[in-house]
Amino acid sequence: MTLKSKVREITIVEDKGTFSTLFKRLYGESDEYNYEGIAAVRHLLSNEKARVLHTIKSKAPTSIYKLARLLERDFKAVNEDVKLLHRFGFIDLVEEKTGKRSRLKPIVAIDSLKIEIKL
Repeated sequence: MTLKSKVREITIVEDKGTFSTLFKRLYGESDEYNYEGIAAVRHLLSNEKARVLHTIKSKAPTSIYKLARLLERDFKAVNEDVKLLHRFGFIDLVEEKTGKRSRLKPIVAIDSLKIEIKL
């Protein structure tokens, strides 16, 4: 069975001298997010968020707490980055239970990112 590729699409459209941005949740899904300009894209695609994605993909941490420790960053800041990446479909959060405790395991949810700029 062939796995379906998960692609995130971001379209930046120039309109009357300003850029607007459309985020499509995953390829083929209809959910779109309207944001104002390239600043939103830059915030979503910051170097720290790239480090978060890379660390999740390469080290497979079992929780957000362990991810923060691997990144040597504050838990609250990493948690905010993870929540934003999850909101836009870059990662999935899988609930795992160990005894009475449960934790969220971050997993990269996309294979590629496509950015298109329409002028």
